Amino acid sequence: MRYLLWHTPTWRPGALADVFSGAQVEVREARLPSELAVDDRPAVLLLDPDSRSAFTTDIIRSFVDAGGGVVALGRDGESDVPASLPVELLSGFVRHPPGPRQLLVAVRAGFREAAARAETARVRAQVAQRSREIGELTRIGVALGTERDLKSLLDLILTQARRITQSDAGSVYLVELNEQGTQRLRFRLAHTYSKPDAPFVEFTIPVDRTSLAGYAAVTGEPLMIDDAYFLPPDVENTINRSFDERYGYRTKSMLVIPMKDHREEVIGVLQLINRKRDAGATLATPEDVEREVVPYSRRTVELVTALAGQAAVAIENSRLYQDIERLFEGFVKAAVLAIEQRDPSTFGHSGRVAGYTVALAEVVDGVGDGPYRNVSFTREQLRELRYAALLHDFGKVGVREQVLVKAKKLYPADLTLIRHRHAFLRRTAERDHWRRRAEFLDGKGKRGYDAFLRKLEAEYGAELADLDRFVDVVLQANEPSVLPSGSFDALAEFAQRTYQDPGGTEQRFLTDQEMRFLTIRKGSLDERERMEIESHVTLTWRFLQHIPWTRELQQVPLIAFGHHEKLDGRGYPRRITGDAIPLQTRIMTISDIYDALTAQDRPYKAAVSRDRACDILQQEVDEGQLDPELYRLFVEARVFERSGV
Repeated sequence: MRYLLWHTPTWRPGALADVFSGAQVEVREARLPSELAVDDRPAVLLLDPDSRSAFTTDIIRSFVDAGGGVVALGRDGESDVPASLPVELLSGFVRHPPGPRQLLVAVRAGFREAAARAETARVRAQVAQRSREIGELTRIGVALGTERDLKSLLDLILTQARRITQSDAGSVYLVELNEQGTQRLRFRLAHTYSKPDAPFVEFTIPVDRTSLAGYAAVTGEPLMIDDAYFLPPDVENTINRSFDERYGYRTKSMLVIPMKDHREEVIGVLQLINRKRDAGATLATPEDVEREVVPYSRRTVELVTALAGQAAVAIENSRLYQDIERLFEGFVKAAVLAIEQRDPSTFGHSGRVAGYTVALAEVVDGVGDGPYRNVSFTREQLRELRYAALLHDFGKVGVREQVLVKAKKLYPADLTLIRHRHAFLRRTAERDHWRRRAEFLDGKGKRGYDAFLRKLEAEYGAELADLDRFVDVVLQANEPSVLPSGSFDALAEFAQRTYQDPGGTEQRFLTDQEMRFLTIRKGSLDERERMEIESHVTLTWRFLQHIPWTRELQQVPLIAFGHHEKLDGRGYPRRITGDAIPLQTRIMTISDIYDALTAQDRPYKAAVSRDRACDILQQEVDEGQLDPELYRLFVEARVFERSGV
């Protein structure tokens, strides 16, 4: 081992030469205190009495803290360390006059102490470095654990791996199965600090030993390469230089690490390129590469292997989360299909409502003024809102189908019965007509028959016309309306008329139940049927409450529950008002009403135009039922022009 001995200017160098002749000691003179330094060799400062004033306690302390030792020489008459010297910082004290042996023993003791300090400092630095690395890996692990989007996750993995190794470039490959079920590696991501504009194109390579990434995937072992252009002639793998040749890059040192999941199966490969002395250096020329690029160390292999393990778990979790999302997305779509299969005329309604709802929420998220300027929606909240909109009508599976698809005020069987009644009345009129003709001829013969027949035909024609008007009035009253409308005077008139059935019992033209349905002022449902239809909201709530939603989606049932509530309390089923209705629900309500009005013709209503639908929505806004600011944004952003999902 080499040693470094500093001496002060007033000490006689020849004396040092006599003592350390032939030893592995470099002797230097510190003319100024600022010249003192400690390198990787044990160092001792030999402090003579005449230099004490220049080399103060602070200077000595700094030298010792840096790993050096100090041996002080005493003045004539000093038998012990004087009070002016910091005894706790001294490695030794030599009385005056110093003999060669005394001096040698003291300096050797100083070297041993300096070496011990240096080793302690090295160990402490190593421990501190390991602690920083563990802390860094922990922080990276936490970051990887919270990221679920696979693309963002891969970017985070590669960024962190390059950062902790000071790599200029890197790439990530993921294992996948091709159409034949054979494994292959897909090049999913690349970073190149020195070539940031180089385009990235995905491609696949076989999982075999011909490529570096394929070799790591097959063997499960890391590859550490000092110079990728000069691989040993007996290795099976080669480097693909196409990127280097195309963009004027020089790949030199490489570290290729397989990423293994908890089953020790390789799910991908992390490839790092050109470890640099200075992380911020740009490798623009071959000279830059030679000057800046260094090999990867064993320690970097350990660090990146640990990171790759965390990355593999995170990737596996991300894929599992995506699988769960796809599974749930399929369930939601199947649920929507089940709803719409029961009422094919509403096909696409849930998807369009979801599209309008999410679009309006995005508009609200971006407004810079007004009551919602501070409202923002995360990606997860928009997904939560979309699911709530898709499933808002699921409770209709619990509504009787005849009520759900009721097209007119009367059920088809009831209308058929009225038509049969009308036909019976016409046949009765016809029978009476012919009976009266026969009775006249039988009683009076031909005399006055022509005049009687003209009068009879006129009465018969008027009666048939009146009976046909009865059917027309019923058919007209049977048509539902979007808004309360219609006069039922003519219907009431016919309801008071009677006829005799085949058994001779007097019956009314219209029964009380038929009148109850035909006098519905809005839509096609009476109060009991409306209550049954309205129950779909509560049924939706109960159904959605049984689903074990994740934390990000836990508000889906509540959002869907209120889509028929109105701000003034006239909605259903809870008749809540104002801010008690969640903002997301108020957004959905506008979308739901708009689509219900403008969707394709349904058996129970005709579609209205966009302008007419907006007029109806504006009327509900004016009546205090809908949120005026949300409706303003809906119209101004022309949300109704955006396609559903």
